[in-house]
Amino acid sequence: MENDRESLTIGAYARGAGVNVETIRFYQRKGLLREPDKPSGSIRRYGEADVTRVRFVKSAQRLGFCLDEIADLLRLEDGAHCDEASHLAEHKLKDIREKLADLARIETVLSELVCACHSRKGNVSCPMIASLQRGEETV
Repeated sequence: MENDRESLTIGAYARGAGVNVETIRFYQRKGLLREPDKPSGSIRRYGEADVTRVRFVKSAQRLGFCLDEIADLLRLEDGAHCDEASHLAEHKLKDIREKLADLARIETVLSELVCACHSRKGNVSCPMIASLQRGEETV
């Protein structure tokens, strides 16, 4: 009798995790997911724990963690290493805040350039194009 906990084909596994089969294979190549042995004359089987692991990876990606950072988090997934997980999250939060500050500066510059484009009179060159051609470092 087949073990119900390890009865998913890769297609069912992918569907259950909300990803495609190539995503599963990619994560396996990156070492984030296990690749079970292939029984002689049969196909590999996966279980609900595998689905949960993919969901973990996808949730971490949505929070901005890269695959290397996710690999570090997966090593802590037993929940007993909260200080280490917190340190990783604090580092990610710092990165996100820096990116937000960069985006705010970019927004300001682009807003100014768009206003300059809309307020131009006569037959003058586009202020945004001219600024980009000059290679101005306004951000």
